[in-house]
Amino acid sequence: METEKLYYQDAFMQEFTAKVLTCEPAKTGFLVTLDRTAFYPEGGGQPADHGTLNNIPVTDVHEKDGVIFHTVEKQVEIGEIVSGCIDWARRFDHMQQHSGEHIISGILCRDYHCDNVGFHMGADTVTIDYNTDITWEQVLAAEQRANEAIWADQAVKIQYPDRKALSTMNYRSKKELTGQVRIVTFPGADCCACCGTHVLRAGQVGLVKALSCQKFRDGVRIEILCGLRALRFLGTVYDQNRGIAQQLSVKPQDTLAAVERIEAELTAAKARMTVLEDQVMEFLAQEYAGKGDVVLVRHDLRPDAVRKLADTVAKVSGGLAAVFSGDGERYQYALVHADGQDLSSLVKDINRVLHGRGGGRNGFAQGQVQATEAQIQEFFNL
Repeated sequence: METEKLYYQDAFMQEFTAKVLTCEPAKTGFLVTLDRTAFYPEGGGQPADHGTLNNIPVTDVHEKDGVIFHTVEKQVEIGEIVSGCIDWARRFDHMQQHSGEHIISGILCRDYHCDNVGFHMGADTVTIDYNTDITWEQVLAAEQRANEAIWADQAVKIQYPDRKALSTMNYRSKKELTGQVRIVTFPGADCCACCGTHVLRAGQVGLVKALSCQKFRDGVRIEILCGLRALRFLGTVYDQNRGIAQQLSVKPQDTLAAVERIEAELTAAKARMTVLEDQVMEFLAQEYAGKGDVVLVRHDLRPDAVRKLADTVAKVSGGLAAVFSGDGERYQYALVHADGQDLSSLVKDINRVLHGRGGGRNGFAQGQVQATEAQIQEFFNL
């Protein structure tokens, strides 16, 4: 016998009583069926409800052939009348996300002639897949229209039309439908076949915020947040931006311009530093002019400067320039030979003795070692 689905009669029902029909052992507890339930089973992209039966945690709910199975942690007696309590915060969050997805999907599909071909409600965000290339600007325009529909706060309409009436309706559906069809309508935004639970009025969604739009297969995947999730996310982002603004001594709405200014200043400073660094390296290299093989161990070089110094020294020394730079225990190294000699044998020895890894060819090699300065000097007999 099919389970009576109280969540369709009243999606805001949080407590109910029901008779236990079966209780069977399962891998994660017991599977319980009831004559009726307000627990929504996983389906249509919406996760299952959680809650309790007689204060026993309900950890999962699924449906098979019209019968709803509740996964509970402890056994309950067949024939017993139990009290069910829905985890309302979880359910209402799912209703906000699902209803918000309907609103923005209906608008996107209507305005940009696409289909919603995928929907996933994760623990953090909601993702929706469309089979048409949609730009970020178009997503933002749809977000604006979706929030206008939410602010209009019209009642959500749910129908179970017969086949004749259904054939005259313009509604969205991801697949061919059989049997009784449930049509959920958000006036001015969407009309869609759906088995999920929804808010009573559009205003209960709160708001919709689009987070991203990325190329996915033949279309795009967008990421959204609705309701309390969106409010918390925007609050977190604002708090972070406010902290950044305080660090930069600007207003929160001016952080982007301030960061762009600092980035330009940093780019200019790096350019000046590169010029000075080249001059310093040329000066250091002159000390080793004509001295053949040279080994330098330093603690102040950036990774890309290690090779630069090795190149500069090798040109004037006329031999091998081995430059190491690190923190006393780990070092980056670069080997450059003025005559382009094969360094593979030397690199193998360095990697073996100094616990390193690296390689190269044509008179150049680079890598890193786990060794002290004394061990490096000992290896080169300094």
